[in-house]
Amino acid sequence: MLQRSRCALHLAGCAAGLLICGSAHAQSNVTLFGLIDGGLLYTNKTLNATTGGNAGKQFSMIDGGSSYSHFGILGTEDLGGGLKAKFKLESGFSIANGELAHCNGNLFGCEAWVSLDSQYGEVKAGLQFSPFFLALYASDPRHMSFFGSGGVNLVDNFLGTSIFSASSVSYTSPELWGLQASLLYSFGGNPGNFQAGRQYSASVKYEYAGLMINAAIFDGNSGSANPTPTPSNLSAEGRTIGAALKFGSLTAKASFVNYRVAGSFNNNVYGGGLAWYVTPTLDLDGGVWVTSDRNNTANHSLLAALGASYFLSKRTTFYAQVASANNHGGMNTGLSVNGALFGTHGTTMGATVGIRHSF
Repeated sequence: MLQRSRCALHLAGCAAGLLICGSAHAQSNVTLFGLIDGGLLYTNKTLNATTGGNAGKQFSMIDGGSSYSHFGILGTEDLGGGLKAKFKLESGFSIANGELAHCNGNLFGCEAWVSLDSQYGEVKAGLQFSPFFLALYASDPRHMSFFGSGGVNLVDNFLGTSIFSASSVSYTSPELWGLQASLLYSFGGNPGNFQAGRQYSASVKYEYAGLMINAAIFDGNSGSANPTPTPSNLSAEGRTIGAALKFGSLTAKASFVNYRVAGSFNNNVYGGGLAWYVTPTLDLDGGVWVTSDRNNTANHSLLAALGASYFLSKRTTFYAQVASANNHGGMNTGLSVNGALFGTHGTTMGATVGIRHSF
């Protein structure tokens, strides 16, 4: 009986030793993160969805005056030899009523992926942002603000398509001599049609001494085995080329984007602008985006916006933004992803003020 007890103690000690060794070898950490953004929106015109005319002025509280409110969990484990396992779960929500919002409408509808990252690049599987969207973000002078930015044009044309790619596998190369490339394939498939909902995207980026040049493509089929509350599976094609040049605290950006939806429209968007850190606590930016319908040049619009962000602390920012959208023909460019995504004929003016806190 005594011998059995000694054996049991010895085995328990070995197991504890293995656990301690394993913990020492595989360093891991899990981080809770998030951002909360709320603002007030005013527009002097609002699109009447029934008649297409002006429904009058609007003054409202919106969730996400500049960024989408979200929270998530990010985890990393060091597997040794330069190899890391990573995961991310991210959910969008509305501070106005607490419901799920912004992303594709599901609980973790922004991102939900696992990856292996090494000196040879990163392989990622799950719901993730497409290389096309990330390229658009990198070349937008207003950081894809929810109000008066290239993000308004993206959502106006594609809704959630090309932003959230479900059932995807991607590879991002390491940066070599300033070059980095990304490839993504999203598995669609319905019974009898494995190409339904299939998406692919690719991008290439070059950075050196303050200069950034990128290009990206997106191609997606309609239909999906993974339907979402916010449509993210239009039959659509996207092409973009962009550039950024940094001079100290001033950054200039420009881009060209083509949005094409099968059986609908084919729009070119030309954008550009400046971002300037006046002081470490004050950031000013502005941009202009011209949209032209290649199928009918009488349909065109001009969106212009200015924004100011004052950093009350490292995590809390007060912001104010003004914008104008001028629509001709059948074009309906709006001012804001939330509350004023689509605009009416003629000129619409608007403004937002709000506060953003990250954790």
